[in-house]
Amino acid sequence: MTAPAILVLSAGGLATARAIAAALPGATLHGLASRVETPHPVTDVGAHARELFRDGVPLIGVCAAGVLIRALAPVLADKSSEPPVVAVAEDGSVAVPLLGGHHGANALARTIARALGGVAALTTAGEVRLGLALDDPPPGWRVGNPTAAKSVMAALLAGEKVRLHIDAAEEDCGWLVAVEALMPSLSKHEGGAHDVLVTDRAGPSGEKTLVLHPGTLALGVGCERGAPPEGLIALARRALADQGFAPESVACVASIALKAAEPAVHALAHALGVKARFFEAAALLAETPRLANPSDIVFRETGCHGVAEGAALAAAGPLAALVVPKRAGDRSTVALARSPRIIDVVSVGRARGHLMLVGIGPGNASGRTHEASAAIARATDLVGYGLYLDLAGDLAAGKTRHDFALGEEQARVRHALDLAASGRDVALLSSGDIGIYAMAALAFEEIERAGDGAWARVEIGVVPGVSAMQVAAARAGAPLGHDFCAISLSDLMTPWPVIEARLRAAAAGDFVVALYNPASGRRRDGFLKAIAILAEARAPTTPVVIARNLGRPGETTTTVTLAEMPQDIDMMTLVIVGSSTTRILARPDGTSSIYTPRGYASKDTGS
Repeated sequence: MTAPAILVLSAGGLATARAIAAALPGATLHGLASRVETPHPVTDVGAHARELFRDGVPLIGVCAAGVLIRALAPVLADKSSEPPVVAVAEDGSVAVPLLGGHHGANALARTIARALGGVAALTTAGEVRLGLALDDPPPGWRVGNPTAAKSVMAALLAGEKVRLHIDAAEEDCGWLVAVEALMPSLSKHEGGAHDVLVTDRAGPSGEKTLVLHPGTLALGVGCERGAPPEGLIALARRALADQGFAPESVACVASIALKAAEPAVHALAHALGVKARFFEAAALLAETPRLANPSDIVFRETGCHGVAEGAALAAAGPLAALVVPKRAGDRSTVALARSPRIIDVVSVGRARGHLMLVGIGPGNASGRTHEASAAIARATDLVGYGLYLDLAGDLAAGKTRHDFALGEEQARVRHALDLAASGRDVALLSSGDIGIYAMAALAFEEIERAGDGAWARVEIGVVPGVSAMQVAAARAGAPLGHDFCAISLSDLMTPWPVIEARLRAAAAGDFVVALYNPASGRRRDGFLKAIAILAEARAPTTPVVIARNLGRPGETTTTVTLAEMPQDIDMMTLVIVGSSTTRILARPDGTSSIYTPRGYASKDTGS
């Protein structure tokens, strides 16, 4: 399930909302901006709730149920696809599933109630009578034909006899045994017009037989680099169909770690609605005695004697049997192993690791994008300079922090890549935009230098943030309204002659110039030289914006002229030097705005 969004509308409910967030890893906190401070400030509650709902995000409102009902009423259409919606009392005493009860809302309400010591006010008949719904089975189970659930549940609740057929390990069916005890009309010995069938085989599709599939199958795959996904998917589906196994009983798609970045493997996992899990070659080599088709050629290429068969057996466990030996298709192979027990996917191999390179903006929650907050919420591990991790606020709660000092940029990037390569979901945080003078470029550089190894197989995404020059410009007005450039004055990475050449080019080109890293305690001359170079091509009255501690306590933004440039500039400061056309607009209230015209005035005059 997608991580839920918690919407809180009052200060009285904020503590409850935070307690819910602590109990639901990855949950994001959204609050009415005029009343509470949260990582995701909201101005229009109704519009925000509808947007989350349309995006399929589970929604938990710490508010009156009526607020959510009225907000979502215009977008209610298809109950089969709606995300869970739960209303929680401000004091946490009651959690009420409003929508999607059998799609996770009831389970969410129970989790919230346990965490807060409250009550889950369930209203769906199955939960009220049985404590569960047959169309919402526990983890490790899937429903083969959801449309039959309604008629079978109705029959049970009406006291009609329903026959229970179990073609699986009895110990995996403890939850069904509990139903049988609570509902005597469900019986293994006698039945009526309806049936519940438990099997990992393909089952009937009729309206009167509910088919429940335990996750007892592991699908092992191997493929060449760049193998066509559609070919692997077709091969896997044929292998299952030929032997009569249900795709819904596939617990995971498994392969060798060398294939962790292979699109075809992930496309197959997505098509089957399961996770992809990966094993090192040594783990697959240990499966050699159980392989049906060991290969020395495969060993020379991968370090194990069989990828598809070995991965299937490793994922299914030591008691598993190979029920479909290796089958070859278009540049790919598949094999199927069957476990006598439901496969615990979480403990199988490892996932493909994720590294999100996240720009958190100037530092305050209101300057952070929704995409950045969502990426942080999804992560298991946060890596970065300690101050940046602190700036994540409530979003860092429950995460494993990996703090690094200033100057340890390479160490933190390499650590983040190591964590992701081990299968973790990692967010590497940087202030501003992580792609501008920050960690994103370094991460890609480190991957390229390392070559085709574990780091190269990590899934990487970049989440932009609001850069310092954007914030500084917005505070001052619109100095970046026409062509501009950014130049870092730090000569730790770039030789000063190169920096000077760029400054002279920017001055000659009449660009507005944003100066990053202008000066430090030991590095003062570069800034003075930069101003002198720009002053050679600019009038002394050229506007200059000086912004310090943007988005943080002690933030200041001042405007001076080039001739008035102060000397007390440090690493927490960003300087924007205007072009020859940048202007200062005096306002009637005594304030002023800096802007660089785009040239529309010349169009109006026809010049």
